[in-house]
Amino acid sequence: MFTGIIQATGQVMEIQPMAGDLRLSIDVSALLPETEIRIGDSVAINGICLTAKNAPGNQPPGQAPVMLADVSRETLAKTTLGHWQAGQRVNLEPALRLGDRLGGHLVTGHVDGLARVTRRETDARSLRLRLQAPADLACFIAAKGSVCLDGVSLTVNAVNGSAFEVNLVPHTAEVTTLGAVQEGDAMNLEIDTLARYVARLQECQN
Repeated sequence: MFTGIIQATGQVMEIQPMAGDLRLSIDVSALLPETEIRIGDSVAINGICLTAKNAPGNQPPGQAPVMLADVSRETLAKTTLGHWQAGQRVNLEPALRLGDRLGGHLVTGHVDGLARVTRRETDARSLRLRLQAPADLACFIAAKGSVCLDGVSLTVNAVNGSAFEVNLVPHTAEVTTLGAVQEGDAMNLEIDTLARYVARLQECQN
């Protein structure tokens, strides 16, 4: 589980094709040494929960602390990861620990689909984004509810059909990748977990 509160940003170092899927190398030096990443640990990278194949803190001297992760075809189909490039900046959040602060909302790192930015505009000192959600996910997005975009927990300002708006305060725009998002960009969207289970409960009762 995660909170959608980004702790650092990293950089894509290498994307290696592996018999139909991918192996990803990410520079996670900004998380270390405060956060220990062990083999098998979960780290959300742009909102995608990935499993560490190595312990980046144990790299030989002089080598960048790089986390390796295998990426399945399902992840490639549901997320933006298949379009990432070496050198790209990404949002990083290690898994939540018992006792950690829940500053955002509960996030699983299981991306539901892609939301596309249709409008970007300044709003005083903030940045307002309007996005188009997939039609089958629109009913899970509510005004003043929560969504996770590229790993960032955000409050929904307004909803109009399958379109919704979020507001980025200056801090969020500066310390995450969201400040660089442009119109036409696709973003990893995870709907609120509570909305998902309420919908499933209603489905079972009908």
